[in-house]
Amino acid sequence: MEALIINLISGAVGGNVAGALFKKLSLGTLWNSVAGIVGGGLGGTILGMLGMGAAGGGMDVGSIVSTVASGGVGGGVVMAIIGAVKGAMSKA
Repeated sequence: MEALIINLISGAVGGNVAGALFKKLSLGTLWNSVAGIVGGGLGGTILGMLGMGAAGGGMDVGSIVSTVASGGVGGGVVMAIIGAVKGAMSKA
């Protein structure tokens, strides 16, 4: 349960960091956070299924760092994908 919460929070942060880095893909703070939360949950779940997350139940430093990284990267990636799709749809 702790790993999921860490994934969601780091996903929200990752979504907002990606929004700040890629201004053209940004959805605004609220939607960057929402997309990041979804991406953080997905990223953590996928890495957990691959055996690389904290799904084993251990909450040592390595597990926490991998959980934060997977959530942050997942959040940033999903936010960027949604921002790119939104931008492509607005041009059509």
